[in-house]
Amino acid sequence: MPQASSRPNRISVRAAPGSASRPLRPTRSGSPTSPTGDGWPKATLTDNGAVYTSRFTGGRNNFEYLLAYLGIRQKNGAPAHPQTQGKIERFHQTLKRYLGQRPAPIDLAELQAQLDAFRAAYNEQRPHRAVGRRTPGETYRATPKAMPSDSGRGHFRLRYDVTDSKGAITLRRGGRLHHLNAGILQARRRVLAIVDEQEVTLVALDTGEVLSSHRIEPDKGYWRTQRRDPGRWPGSQQSDSDVTHVATHV
Repeated sequence: MPQASSRPNRISVRAAPGSASRPLRPTRSGSPTSPTGDGWPKATLTDNGAVYTSRFTGGRNNFEYLLAYLGIRQKNGAPAHPQTQGKIERFHQTLKRYLGQRPAPIDLAELQAQLDAFRAAYNEQRPHRAVGRRTPGETYRATPKAMPSDSGRGHFRLRYDVTDSKGAITLRRGGRLHHLNAGILQARRRVLAIVDEQEVTLVALDTGEVLSSHRIEPDKGYWRTQRRDPGRWPGSQQSDSDVTHVATHV
């Protein structure tokens, strides 16, 4: 469980089946909704579990992409040093004792009901010595909130590659491989992949020509080029006399 940083200690616990690898989706207004209704924190502090970070295995996972999108600063404790997350580690003990004194839930709905009851008692009913014998909920509501930055930094990277015999490359994002195809005419070409939050653009290193543009769709394994119409025999959306070039000496 991640520990919110720069906020009073107020706990939210949820049960969900296999949800660790699925990112929260943006709403129509462009920003994902907070799962608790309390707003997003300024920062998170977690250990180095694979669900929280891929910094030791290369790339980013979905949790890291989401934090960057929301403008939330990510902090990770040092490996093999659980004391950094001491507060949440101690909280786990309290939660496990609470659940251990109750009948084992038969399904996720029953487990969630137990977690909701624990959260209400922990936040609103039980006074804490650390906050002057007040409840965490009282302390939380009485203090200013540290909020995320106004705009997330997003994610940008460059990757050098060579297309295969069909003009395709693979790109890993959020722990999943995705396939991008610039077309059979671009086979065996050295390319530069320019990756941002929304799109991947493949540029020929020798000419600077933009070969293809691919919309990032995390749920799909194949990202088709947006520079051609879909179909078995797609037609180019731009003429040969209107080829885009970019500087490749980055």
